[in-house]
Amino acid sequence: MNPNPDLSRRRLLRLMGATPMLPLGAGGVAALMAGCGGSDNGTPTTTAPTPAVTLASVSFGSMAAPTLATAAAMATTSVASTMTVNFSDSSKLDFKLSYQPFFITGDLVANGSGGTILAGGYYDIDNKPIVDTTVAGKERQFFSDSPDGTSLLTVPNANVAGVKGNPVFAVVQFEYTTWAQDGKTDMYGKLPSPIAVLTLDQDKTTGKLSLVKYHNVDTSGVNGLWITCGASLSPWGTHLSSEEYEPNAFTAAGDEQFKAFSKNLYGDETKANPYNYGHLPEVTVNADGTGTIKKHYCMGRISHELVQVLGDNRTVIMGDDATNSAYFVFVADKEKDLSAGTLYVAKVGAGFSLDPAAAAAPLTWIKLGSATSDEIRALAASLKATDIMDRVTADPQDASFTRIVVGGKTEWVKLKPGMEKAAAFLETHRYAALQGASLGFTKMEGTTVNLKDKVAYSALSYCQGSMVAGNAANVAGNGVSIPKALNAGAVMALSLKGGQKDTAGNAINSEWMPVDIKALLVGEDIAADALGNTGNPDKIANPDNLKFSEKMRTLFIGEDSNLHVNNFLWAYNVDTKQLSRVLSVPSGAESTGLHAVDDVNGWTYVMSNFQHPGDWVGIHANVKGTLDPLIKANYKDKFGGAVGYLTGELAQFKLAKA
Repeated sequence: MNPNPDLSRRRLLRLMGATPMLPLGAGGVAALMAGCGGSDNGTPTTTAPTPAVTLASVSFGSMAAPTLATAAAMATTSVASTMTVNFSDSSKLDFKLSYQPFFITGDLVANGSGGTILAGGYYDIDNKPIVDTTVAGKERQFFSDSPDGTSLLTVPNANVAGVKGNPVFAVVQFEYTTWAQDGKTDMYGKLPSPIAVLTLDQDKTTGKLSLVKYHNVDTSGVNGLWITCGASLSPWGTHLSSEEYEPNAFTAAGDEQFKAFSKNLYGDETKANPYNYGHLPEVTVNADGTGTIKKHYCMGRISHELVQVLGDNRTVIMGDDATNSAYFVFVADKEKDLSAGTLYVAKVGAGFSLDPAAAAAPLTWIKLGSATSDEIRALAASLKATDIMDRVTADPQDASFTRIVVGGKTEWVKLKPGMEKAAAFLETHRYAALQGASLGFTKMEGTTVNLKDKVAYSALSYCQGSMVAGNAANVAGNGVSIPKALNAGAVMALSLKGGQKDTAGNAINSEWMPVDIKALLVGEDIAADALGNTGNPDKIANPDNLKFSEKMRTLFIGEDSNLHVNNFLWAYNVDTKQLSRVLSVPSGAESTGLHAVDDVNGWTYVMSNFQHPGDWVGIHANVKGTLDPLIKANYKDKFGGAVGYLTGELAQFKLAKA
């Protein structure tokens, strides 16, 4: 029986058959209600139209953290949460959530040409597979255990063979692989990161997404990719990637990690240029499910965790995942074009605090320079680090050098004459420090934006080291100073406004500049509990991925924590202040690939991946013995990570009014 006669049978079937979550877009519930009238004798009568039913709110019911009593749940992606959608007529829909992976890395998946391709597989500059030879007689192509940034999108006039419903695409990047198959050879950062376009078949009736084609994007034209971490979807429908932990150009020639990267990419450990990495790659998906890529060199060479384009399609706030990191903002010259613009870095004023009850600390902005991507790429090809500045690691007793702290270490640097632009865009951290910026944060990771309220959110995964007064990496007087470390980290809120001037008094051409910063959510360090958690399991710990849903008014938070035995995906409603645990990834894994998508052909999705399951650290001592064999069985001896999304369970859908 249809409990709501105003819902058409077709619409009712669509909702009851839905595998993903409720459609919240313009074609959703608001279009279901329409007035009609008639009389017993067949004479038409006129009645007032029935008011449209609109979305009122969305809330999430929190799941309990898994324990050893449910060891199987600790060893996989576990979802026991609910989502409730409330409407303006006081009706609601309740969904029990579940998780659906597209693949586990290392799976052979369809390549769209009748063959298969290795999901998460690595390729060199000539697009030939990079082979793991660490186990004699078992040579195989390297594949990543660490899928990360994901963007779900559509493309006009898309047409891909094998799609029966709506063609939808996901761009997925793979940050690194942890170990070679011998389990002993550390591979972190030693392989060029792959990035792929997934063609997904969206069922028009249920909204379910099925993988049809996997396309590995050719990155040879951008010199390969370096440690691609978080990502975001641009307002114009491209995937904005990242290159984290920019290689140190002063030491790269002798750095074993960078030499191995160069060897695996080029077949020559001396060929890779460190100045080609630490930039912002952008992927455009084509109508046939392939993808093309370019790198923007004019947005600062920093530890790009991800970038978030703000409401004008020009202003970009960037995560900077480093010790002695800073807030950087890029203002593009033109909308929807990141190939030229101006780079700014923040100076934090008095009052910075991790207390959510404290007043916000002001932010002012130092202009570092303006440039095009092409001119900085040309500089990258022609300059070495020593052409830009002198650098020493012991006090030279020379007043022409300036003491700075970058990457947690003290250096003394001196800029070469005429090298301001090169320094601003190729030695961005060092130049920002020279200009007096607040390089005091640790592991500044995900960023996202609440457009309605003009607020950006930023994850400080660990508040330690350079943030703590008296620490060797802390720069006294730079505005970032807390009395003691908060290992569990925090999510910060930054107010966005126009009419700002830089510290030289020049107008900043943006209506979306961050003007202050305050704590929104903080974790809690605890003594180890019985399971091993050293962060309160009912609060966030080490927030990393952040994404905001405008229609759900919800900030989603994915963890990368060495304090929680299982890492979680959280949902925080910015209106009700309710924090709900939505999903738990396998123990030892990190919650990655987060992307909240309000409307794709009427359906709503939350993309979610995980990486490196069973990556044991000290807090796992009480669970490792039980969980290790389970995780090995689930995820290719711990070499596999998952790419997928949150869905609803069919049997739990309800349309009854409250």
